[in-house]
Parts: sequence; structure tokens; C-alpha cells
Amino acid sequence: MRWHTDILGDDFEACSYQATGDDGVERTATLVRHAPKGEAGTVRPGRRPLPRRALLFLHGWSDYFFNVELARFWTDKGFEFFAIDMHNHGRSLQPDTHGGYVANLDDYDAEISKAIGIIGSLWPEQAGGVPVTLMGHSTGGLIAALWVSRHPGVVAQLVLNSPWLEMHGNSLVRRATRSMVGPLARYRPEAVLRLPERGFYWRSISSEAEGEWTLDNKYRPPLAFPVRAGWLSAVLAGHSRVARGLRIDIPILVLLSETSENGMFWTEAMRRADAVLDVNTIAIRAMALGRTVTLERIDGALHDVFLSPAHVRADAYARLSRWIRGYVLDDGGQE
Repeated sequence: MRWHTDILGDDFEACSYQATGDDGVERTATLVRHAPKGEAGTVRPGRRPLPRRALLFLHGWSDYFFNVELARFWTDKGFEFFAIDMHNHGRSLQPDTHGGYVANLDDYDAEISKAIGIIGSLWPEQAGGVPVTLMGHSTGGLIAALWVSRHPGVVAQLVLNSPWLEMHGNSLVRRATRSMVGPLARYRPEAVLRLPERGFYWRSISSEAEGEWTLDNKYRPPLAFPVRAGWLSAVLAGHSRVARGLRIDIPILVLLSETSENGMFWTEAMRRADAVLDVNTIAIRAMALGRTVTLERIDGALHDVFLSPAHVRADAYARLSRWIRGYVLDDGGQE
């Protein structure tokens, strides 16, 4: 693997790689690594001895990894931090491809598996391999949960930040939507669905609007990528699998906002709520993920809990730290 300085600066490295799915298609993904440099420009020494731990982050739909603060949090906890820009997203966007498009969420399996393999290969001296915690946001949270359910025993913990586990309302809405989208997805999967455009979440986080985060609009467009029939059908199929129960047998943390604000017009309440998902529905679905699920509801949080205003995400990081102490470091590890 050839690592190069990432777009996030000298403390980050990235490498592109190809992974071939079960369908025989080779896809390009990008692995980003937090590699803090010391004053002499070398990688900063680890904060604790082996065994090392790693955190692998999966972004949401129509998104990419950019949250430097999140990477530093995990590094300060003694983890090696990695993130994937999945195929057709962010750093992995290819010319003449549909941004954000996938026809089956299982198509991400190969690139996630290969990323975990790359992480392990960086410390060949590690007896028993490198324990990995998988973290996903929104659609990335759905993808992460489905991947863990199909690959038991590979990762040690699962952290989900506002995972998109169900449609708004309930399963009846999902079934009705799937019955309408299904025929089009079969015959014209790349057809664009004409849906209302809502840029409220982008408005709440982007420094170009009323947020504090610097976003690359090429990688994360303000109105998201076009919604295509095949993609929505793939997501709905994933929701159905969650509803049937995933029976994940590792500790799971789910972080959600306390409230949702999903109107068609901007309101000031969208600065203090999830403007994308129905968080109460997601909270119910989260209980179907596995046997050990911790649910944290965070007052004032946005859709991405860790992009919320500073005092809100401080609360979220405190809750995450408590969970790490209880479910990750209770086996003799040192913070």
C-alpha cells in the first residue's frame, strides 16, 4: 500500500485500494489514517504498549470523512484511527460514475473486509491480530450493522452514530415505499427519483451557511447526490433485514439526538435536532440489532451527533468515553 498525505493535512494519510465483490466487480475505496506527527515530523509514539486497538469509521450517504476532532478523540483513547471513503463517495469518486450509488449494500462488504485486513497488516507482530471497533454514521451505520451481522467474530465492538435503520414512521411506510420503488429498481435501477430537495442539515453544519464545519461540496454536495431507484431499494432491503433482527453478539452503542425536526421548511429547531431521521423509530429498531445494546439520547444533537454544537458534542464524547471504559477497556486495556 502506498500512503500519501491526505487532504486533511500532515497528521493524516490516505491510500486508495481496489476490492472485488462477490459479484466480480472491482471497486475503488480509500482508507484514511490519523498519523499524528511529532515536532520532528515523524509519527508520534503510541500512548500505550501493545496490544493496539483500531477504530474504523464508515461515513454516511453522500458524505466523506472530514471530522478531525473525532479522529483525535479516538487517538487520545489509545486507538489507531482509520476511516473509509467508500466507493462512489468522497476521495473514492471516479469519473463518469453516479455519486453515492450502490444497487446492493452487500457491495460494500469487500472494501470493508479489505480495510480491516490492511489495518491488521500494519502490525504483523501483534499476536492474535489487532482488535477493531467498527463505527458508522447514518447509512454507514446501517452498512456497518449489516456487515457485522454477516461477519461474526471479526470486530470487537460496534458504535453507531444516528444509524439509518428504518424509514420515517414505521415498517408500513417502508413496505409501501418498497412496493412502489421495486419495479423501477428492477428495470431502471439508475433512474433518478424526483424528491423534494432539502438542504437543512447541510445548512446546520457547513461553515458556508450557519454551521462550523469546513466541507468540500464536491465530496458532500449541499443537496446530496441524486436519489436513484436502485439505491433506495437497496437501503429499504437493509431496513427489512434489521427489522427481522440481526442477532449481533458484540457490544453495540447507538447514539441519537433526543428529538427530530423533519419539516419541509427551515425552522430554528433544526439547529438542535436530527433534521434527517425519525429518532424515535430508530431507537426502537436499535433494540433489534443484538443482545447487548446501549442507547444514548443526546439533547440538542444534530443528525451527526459529533457535528453538533460544542457543548452538545462534549456531552456525546463524555457518554462515548464512559461506554469505552465499560465495554472496551474492561478487559485489562489501559486508557
